[in-house]
Amino acid sequence: MRRPHVLGVSRDAEAFERLAAAMVEAGLRLGWLDLRETPQAPPALAAAAELPTFRAVAAGAGRSICVKPLHGPPVLDDLLREHFLGCGLVLIAGAVPTLPGLEPEGADRWRVSSGSTVRELATADLVRALRRPHPFA
Repeated sequence: MRRPHVLGVSRDAEAFERLAAAMVEAGLRLGWLDLRETPQAPPALAAAAELPTFRAVAAGAGRSICVKPLHGPPVLDDLLREHFLGCGLVLIAGAVPTLPGLEPEGADRWRVSSGSTVRELATADLVRALRRPHPFA
């Protein structure tokens, strides 16, 4: 499978609800990766992850939580490959200065910025662009 498109964001997930709904309607998956702070695992999973385990997983009604020990800082390509295969787009919260950025712009518009280039797109146009190999180049 191909690597998903990635866009950096500075807003919380709720700001992208319209985009998420439009992507689902178009048959695309959206992922969310938060690099802003070290996540806190539930105590039982944190204890299991401290053992020499590959990962600790809890699953229940409607969701699962995975805790995997890392030896060093997170590597973006590894995270994308391991957690987001099949996604059309992964929104990344946190400082990754080399990524194009995405911000909501009004009721049904989005601002995509990459270097000095800024594009405004309607939601439908953004979703359509995500089907292309290099939509923000």
